[in-house]
Amino acid sequence: MNRYAVIGAGPSGLAAARALQKQGIEFDGYESSHDVGGLWDINNPRSTMYESAHLISSRTTTEFDEFPMSGAADYPGHRVLHAYFQDYAHRFDLVPLFRFGTQVTRLEPRDGGWDVTADGPDGTRTRWYSGVLLANGTLAEPNVPSLPGSFSGELMHASQYKTAVQLAGKRVLVVGAGNSGCDIAVDAVHHAASVDLSVRRGYYFVPRYLFGRPSDTLNRGRPLPARLKQAVDSQVLRAFTGDPARFGFPKPDYRIYESHPVVNTLVLDHLGQGDLRIRADIDRLDNRTVHFRDGSSGEYDLVLLATGYRLDYPFVDREHLHWRGAAPRLFLNIFPPSFNGLYTVGMIEASGIGWQGRSEQADLLAGYLAAVERNPDVALRFRERVAGKPWPDLSGGYRYLQLDRMAHYVNKDAYRAAVRRENQALNAT
Repeated sequence: MNRYAVIGAGPSGLAAARALQKQGIEFDGYESSHDVGGLWDINNPRSTMYESAHLISSRTTTEFDEFPMSGAADYPGHRVLHAYFQDYAHRFDLVPLFRFGTQVTRLEPRDGGWDVTADGPDGTRTRWYSGVLLANGTLAEPNVPSLPGSFSGELMHASQYKTAVQLAGKRVLVVGAGNSGCDIAVDAVHHAASVDLSVRRGYYFVPRYLFGRPSDTLNRGRPLPARLKQAVDSQVLRAFTGDPARFGFPKPDYRIYESHPVVNTLVLDHLGQGDLRIRADIDRLDNRTVHFRDGSSGEYDLVLLATGYRLDYPFVDREHLHWRGAAPRLFLNIFPPSFNGLYTVGMIEASGIGWQGRSEQADLLAGYLAAVERNPDVALRFRERVAGKPWPDLSGGYRYLQLDRMAHYVNKDAYRAAVRRENQALNAT
């Protein structure tokens, strides 16, 4: 019987473990930290979580369908979410299936499978598996831009930020106004001596609540065509949040949902109160002075880079995952076209896809692996479809920005529909 390795015990790793468990497929889980939860465990050394972090999608659109997050707030904080993953893992008896405190350091192909080398409590061990499911997360490796000049103050990435105490009394420049950047800027106004927000492009700001309900629960039926949804939601946002350009933001050079929207309107409140201000993109650093591209400058004690994260699978050579640019090129962001025994779970970013979307992804993969063992003809036909037919369009009609951080971005409705079709095809043959 084939045996697989699952790397990571965060949401995607737990989804993978649960999917394999349901199919009766044997596996060993590897987790470098002491507990389940991944980045949602703020005590995990690899976690990029900060004290004020909450879900930006609502509970009901994010939770696993088979394990509702009962009793939680609409937008729970990281400690509630960590407890949720602990409860999920215990409910389905997944904890004994993982080796905690064990870090995978190398994957090497051998004899049609993979040698997995890991450092754990018993030292360095190498074990052979029929295949490996990579679920080690997408938000752990900081994207640190190269800034011209030198800065004599403190320069940190948002991954190093944990609490607003780190900002107390400082002149702070936050670089980047995505969801983390805006969260940190809001934290900073209560503790820092001053707060500026350096932005390169415009953003769309979505309130957490519209018409008294979590905003992402309003259109959960049949999805609207992209252009119609963009037109309707743009009008709704103008009515609720106005034009962010009046606070100093550039006008977006793209339509709504062609990049991840910012689910934080508190930052607009603080801009309106004069608690922080918008600055242009950085031109260069000079001692404590930051020069901006519009010719202005400012003095700062701390420059905090909220510049996102990049995909990283450091323990396996890129050729095995068919990297193209900033992301591997995989069928449905899961299967390498070579079907070499490596698979990814959770290598998707999408507005509103939640953990259920990752669970469905894992179910498809587990269904394929079960077919490999029990019905090879079905598995062969799946591989032939992947090799011989055009891959589905996962954009849902949206023209996503051509940025590295968008390289693995999908539209949730298009993606889940494509996964559902493949699951049905597997089960029908």
